[in-house]
Amino acid sequence: MTLSKKQTINEIRDYVMIGIAMVSYSIGWNIFLLPNSIATGGVPGIASVLFWGTGIPVQLSYFAINAVLLLIALKILGFKFCIKTIFGVIVLTTMTTVVQEATAGSHLLRDQPFMASIIGAIFCGSGIGLGLAFRGSTGGTDIVAAIINKYRDISLGRIIMLIDIVIISSTYLVFQDWEKVIYGYVVLLVTSFCVDQVVQSMQRSVQFFIISSKYKEIASKIAVFPHRGSTVIEAHGFYTGHDVKMLFVMAKRRESSVIFSIINEIDPKAFVTQSNVIGVYGEGFDKFKVRQPRQSRAKILSPEQQIALNGELKGEREQEHNV
Repeated sequence: MTLSKKQTINEIRDYVMIGIAMVSYSIGWNIFLLPNSIATGGVPGIASVLFWGTGIPVQLSYFAINAVLLLIALKILGFKFCIKTIFGVIVLTTMTTVVQEATAGSHLLRDQPFMASIIGAIFCGSGIGLGLAFRGSTGGTDIVAAIINKYRDISLGRIIMLIDIVIISSTYLVFQDWEKVIYGYVVLLVTSFCVDQVVQSMQRSVQFFIISSKYKEIASKIAVFPHRGSTVIEAHGFYTGHDVKMLFVMAKRRESSVIFSIINEIDPKAFVTQSNVIGVYGEGFDKFKVRQPRQSRAKILSPEQQIALNGELKGEREQEHNV
């Protein structure tokens, strides 16, 4: 299947942004968390514990664990799910080596573990959020959660949270210090907050109500770029008593400035309202988030068997009624 020019550009953009996301995660992990013996979640957390306990370089254990998980995921979840995760794992492994070599001998915030936890978590959370916003990930617990979610009706967030708590708590076995564990929990909370903020800001949508006598020109130009459709609503001005046309437009938040520029260029006197919306689903926006019901374990009957069964049940009801 050949990709259109727009799809190709979007794919390239996704890979570039995933690369930037992995750079951000690598900075937070290798500059602020790892040197200060503060754990994070996921496979990086496991790699950190192995490094502190055995001295195995984190990039080696991180890549090895993800390689095993990805081989399992390729068989269970398919190649399409894994391709961008494989890219993210390779970039993060490479950047970990580069950052460690570039910062060898330096130790930021040596006596300020709390600040190191906060700053490191911001970098890591922003990286994870940016990666997820462009359909990528750092692998690890995301893969495990996706596999478990395929066979059990458990939310992805709950699975990842439980796994991360176990990983961070295991740092006590290495350091025998609950203070390190508490800093790890701080990292987990701040990282989760940053992930939510980044993902929501990247996907946030807005709605416009535009009242203008030049509504056709405005709608036509918005349709060309940023390529958004408009709905014309018949309205009536109570104060003026005039019938007016009102445009209803849904767009991404980042497209707001373009739409305002179009309105200002065509009709500076237009009346415009803009408001945030919680979610927009459909063509050009997000997909519907509907949880699929579990398949019944009972044998599915053919139409002929269903008709026969209905007849038997009807006969039984009639006999019970006669009795």
